[in-house]
Amino acid sequence: MSVADFLAVPRRMLVGGQWVEARSGERIDSLDPATGKVLTSIPAGDGADIDRAVAAARAALDDPRWRDLTPLDRGRLLDRLADLVEEHADELALLESRDNGKPVATARAVDVGTTMKLFRYFAGWPSKFEGATIPVSPRGGLRVLNYTVHEPVGVVGAIVPWNFPMSMASWKLAPALAMGNTVVLKPAELTSLSTLRLAELIGEAGFPDGVVNVVTGLGATAGAALAAHTDVDKIAFTGSTAIGREIARAATGNMKNVSLELGGKSPHVVLPDADLAAVVDAAADAIFFNQGQVCTAGSRLYVHADVYDTVLDGLAERARSIRVGPGSDPATQMGPLVSARQFAAVGAYLDAGRAQGATVVAGGGPVTGLDAEYADGWFLQPTIFADADHSMRIVREEIFGPVLAVMRWTDTDELVRLANDTPYGLAAGIWTRDLATAHRLAARIKAGTVWINCYNYTDPASPFGGYKQSGWGREMGRAVLDAYTETKSVWVNVS
Repeated sequence: MSVADFLAVPRRMLVGGQWVEARSGERIDSLDPATGKVLTSIPAGDGADIDRAVAAARAALDDPRWRDLTPLDRGRLLDRLADLVEEHADELALLESRDNGKPVATARAVDVGTTMKLFRYFAGWPSKFEGATIPVSPRGGLRVLNYTVHEPVGVVGAIVPWNFPMSMASWKLAPALAMGNTVVLKPAELTSLSTLRLAELIGEAGFPDGVVNVVTGLGATAGAALAAHTDVDKIAFTGSTAIGREIARAATGNMKNVSLELGGKSPHVVLPDADLAAVVDAAADAIFFNQGQVCTAGSRLYVHADVYDTVLDGLAERARSIRVGPGSDPATQMGPLVSARQFAAVGAYLDAGRAQGATVVAGGGPVTGLDAEYADGWFLQPTIFADADHSMRIVREEIFGPVLAVMRWTDTDELVRLANDTPYGLAAGIWTRDLATAHRLAARIKAGTVWINCYNYTDPASPFGGYKQSGWGREMGRAVLDAYTETKSVWVNVS
C-alpha cells in the first residue's frame, strides 16, 4: 500500500479483529507538522471503546487459538511480523515522517529498524524463558519438589508517546506478545497512523483476532479509561513524568502491575582529554536528533573549562549547518516539531533562557526562508545557550526540543553533584580517553543508562529505564520479561 492510498481513507481503529469507528462517532484530525494541514482523521475513542477493546482482549486471552499456542509458534508469529515490517519499511518510514515530522532517513533507520529488531529479538524468548527448580528446606523433613513457572500477566494496556510512535509501540507489543499476553494499545493522538498500519500487518502476520487491539483517542479520555480499567492486568506507559504520576494513581483501583518510562534531563559530560571532534558531533546529535524530542536528549552539556570554548564554537558551527526542513525531503537533517502546542512550549523556553541570563550562540527562534508550502509548519532552529546555570528553567526542566544548555566545570565532585542535581535519572554521557575515570564517574551518576564515548545507543538485548522520577521498571532485554509475566511457585509433596 502506498502512503498516499493509506492517507486517502479516514482511518478506523482495531477492536476484536474488526476495524471500527468510535462509539461516539467523533474523529480527530491528524496533521502534517511540516505544513499544519490535515493528513487524514482517526476515531476519537473514549471509555466506551476501551471497554469493548478490553473485553476483546480478555476473550482472546482465553481463546485456545492464542492460549494454547506453543512458545515456538508464538515466536514464529513475531518473526513473521518482523518480516512484514521489513517488507513495508519504506512505506512505514514515509508514513512516520509525514505524521511525526522527523526526517524520513531517521524514520527508516531508527523507527522502522528498531521495530524489526525488537520483534526479531523477542521472537526468540518464548521458548527460552525458563522457570527454576529450587532446593527448598521445608520443616519436618518433608520431601518437596518446588519449581516455578512464568505465566502471562493477562490483558496489557499500553500507552505510547508521539516522539517514536511505531517503535515505542513495538517496545510494548514485542515482549507482551512473546510472553502470551493480549494487548490494548493506545497510541498518541498526534501520531497514530504508523501504529494503525502496524496493526494491519499484525493481522496479516496471523495473530488471532483480539490479541492486539488499537484504540485511538485523547489521553484524557481513552488513555485515562485504559489506565483505570479494572479488567486490565498491567499498564505499560511511556511519556512525561507528570502523566506517569496520573497513570500510577489511576492504576491503584485494582492494584494492576505498572511500568513507567518517563522524562529525563540528561547530563552530558566532557573531560579535558576527550576527542573534541567526536564530542562536537556526538553532543550535537544528542540534542538535535529527532528535533530534540527524545527522553534521553543530552540537554545539559558540562564541558571542562580548559576545552569549553573549543567545544562551544564547534557546536555553534555545527548547529548553524543543520538543514531544517520537511521530513519527507531526503536532504533534511532536522524536521519540524510535532505540533503547534509543542512549538509554542519550546519557544517559551527560549524566552525563559534569555530572560534568565543565558546567551544564545546559535539558533534561538523559528526557521525562516522555507518554501511557501511550509510557511505554517512548526520549524525551530537548533538552539544553543551558553552561560547557563542551575537556577535556569532551561537547565532544570525537560524541554523536549532542540535546545542545549552548555556549562563549564572544573571540580569533579562538583560536576557529579550538578549532574545528579535533577529529579530525573534516565541517562547520561561521559567523554574521556581515561577509562578508569569514566568508570568511576559512571558509578557516581544516578542514571539508568550511561554512555561512555558514545551517546543514544539502545538495543533490544539491553535493559533501558530510569532512576528517580524517570520511571519504574525496565524496557527491553531479559529484564522486561518479568514485567509481562507472573511467577508461580509450585510445591509438590513427594514423600
